[in-house]
Amino acid sequence: MGWVDAIRDHGNLLFIHLRDVRGIVQVVFDPRISKKGYEAATGLREEDVVQVRGKVGVREKGTENPYLTTGSIEVYATDLEILSKSKPLPFPISEKAMVFGEELRSTPEKVDEELRMRYRYLDLRRPSRQSILFKRDRIIHSAREVLRNHNFVEIETPFLTRSTPEGARDYLVPSRVHKGKFYALPQSPQLFKQLLMIGGMDRYYQIVRCFRDEDLRPNRQPEFTQLDLEASFIDEEFIYQIVEELLATMFAMGDISLDTPFPRLAYDEAMDLYGTDRPDTRFGMRFRDITDIVKDTRYAIFQKIVSQGGVVKGFCVRGKAGQLSKNVLQNEYALKIVPSFGAKGMTWMKVIEGKLQSNIVQFFAPQEQQRLLERFGARDGDVLLMVADTSKDLVNEVLGRLRLHVAERLHLIPPGRYMPVWVTHFPLFEMKEDGISSQHHPFTQPEREDFDPSDLDDLLTLKSRAYDIVVNGEELGGGSIRIHRMGTQRKIFKALGLSDKEAEAKFGFFLKALEYGAPPHGGLALGMDRVISMILRTESIREVIPFPKNRRAYCPLTQAPAPVDPEQLEELGIRITAEGSGIEWAYATEGKPRDDSKRREPRVTREQVLHVAKLARLKIPEEELDAYANDLNSILDYVEKLSELDTTDVEPTSHVLPMRNVWRLDEAVDSEKAEDVLKEAPERMDNFFKVPRILES
Repeated sequence: MGWVDAIRDHGNLLFIHLRDVRGIVQVVFDPRISKKGYEAATGLREEDVVQVRGKVGVREKGTENPYLTTGSIEVYATDLEILSKSKPLPFPISEKAMVFGEELRSTPEKVDEELRMRYRYLDLRRPSRQSILFKRDRIIHSAREVLRNHNFVEIETPFLTRSTPEGARDYLVPSRVHKGKFYALPQSPQLFKQLLMIGGMDRYYQIVRCFRDEDLRPNRQPEFTQLDLEASFIDEEFIYQIVEELLATMFAMGDISLDTPFPRLAYDEAMDLYGTDRPDTRFGMRFRDITDIVKDTRYAIFQKIVSQGGVVKGFCVRGKAGQLSKNVLQNEYALKIVPSFGAKGMTWMKVIEGKLQSNIVQFFAPQEQQRLLERFGARDGDVLLMVADTSKDLVNEVLGRLRLHVAERLHLIPPGRYMPVWVTHFPLFEMKEDGISSQHHPFTQPEREDFDPSDLDDLLTLKSRAYDIVVNGEELGGGSIRIHRMGTQRKIFKALGLSDKEAEAKFGFFLKALEYGAPPHGGLALGMDRVISMILRTESIREVIPFPKNRRAYCPLTQAPAPVDPEQLEELGIRITAEGSGIEWAYATEGKPRDDSKRREPRVTREQVLHVAKLARLKIPEEELDAYANDLNSILDYVEKLSELDTTDVEPTSHVLPMRNVWRLDEAVDSEKAEDVLKEAPERMDNFFKVPRILES
């Protein structure tokens, strides 16, 4: 029994490929064997579900199909029963050629991803998609075996929990019983797994679903799977050992060998050498600081920046002087690409016949040039790329992006190579616009406990016992040793500006547990979708998730999120009211008026209209600002609604009127009409708009 994968009619013989989750076999319908079965088979369509009875036979020599594992046999049908019929398909599903030499009829890459996601149940019938889910299962099973061998216990933690103020936005779940109050779906089981350690469970793990309401990227989803673990009476070395064994075992399922132990980089070292805390170490091009070499140079740009306390850093591109021409280096990288990364510019030099060449090399003394060659270890054919700025962080960030850009452009990243690295000793705190905050979370153990929570400078130098595991520039997981002493926890809260009352309101249930004797403990979480995607070499984590959301956190299959029955909202004490062009959420309480102060602000404001008008050199009268803002908000709302429309059976539209350029009819405009057209222009020149100059010569 299975699905009809493909059909080939030879007139007096009919062949089908019968497919189920375990494979494909060729079935032959011959009227000489079963006229009834043959006649029934002539009405088959792809993806019909059938049951076939028959005899297995060896194929004649020369007719074998090397595309099939069963390609040396076929089934001669004696009976056919059609279990269910299929509608015409929105896209081809079959991935197997029926005859050697035929082009494969369909692959996932040939079908629009949005269409595949809308009919995900059809896409999942493909053997290549099913293979991914089988391999995912085996990878997760191998991880479970490793943890069980180390006495970890799998324990489930709640999905309906309390909203926490740390990390990304929570998905909130309104309570019917407790009107006006909300559960939150967990961003991670962080506090519960620490409570399990306080509860004496010693070693815990969980393959758990987590939820974060954040902007999406190719490696992010609003709901994702995490391998979460925590252990008591351990230190970082225990975590490193366990996770290295876990990853080596899981990657081996994809025939990828990871050498252990993994190298380690302190956070500061990673930033100085690679410009990122997620370094891709598969290729070289580490940064070199040359500030001391160029501090007295005659090159004015470097001289000025160094005199202001800035830094000059760069990296060497080995043997690519021929591929990086002067035009590419100067007009593309120095004038366009590097400024788009945030720097003011870039300096470059080539090594030709043992000497540096560039348009500014004459400003560097011979001894300075020699020291540059030595610092970069540069040889003939190499290219030096350098960035200078008063901000060291900016220099590192720009060089980090430039390093990846050059490596991708010149194909310097070796394919099929996997380079894991631990990044350790992260800063405990970071400065944000609204003050100091935890870089990881407020339960991360500091490297030292003798800090003054009121000394801001000291806090910003404090390192944490946090660690990330990075492979090929992708963060696959992270964790830390946790705080287990209440005194240290109170100092952290004080440093973050949380009073005892505020800490109690946000974390009271956890803090109470911490007072009853907590063991030293720590853990880590691996993003399983990212790990599996890397092992199976898929372009996106969406390919390894059975039913993913798209890049807008929308499910094309179920069309979620979607409106719900008003009666459900009434039970929850929630009301949706539409006023004007916007949609407003309000909490409905018995007998209480709606709080209009909580209405959603319009997306386009009067101030934004004025700002855009200023950029376009337009003068908009005060009385027209609201009209412009309302029109723009209406357009945004309309576009938002369009994105949720089901266009499954909608025929493509075409132009019913001939196309023409309506903006340039080349007709004379009389002076009175011209005056009307130009009345909104704040500046004119020869009776034309004076507009911003947007093209540089």
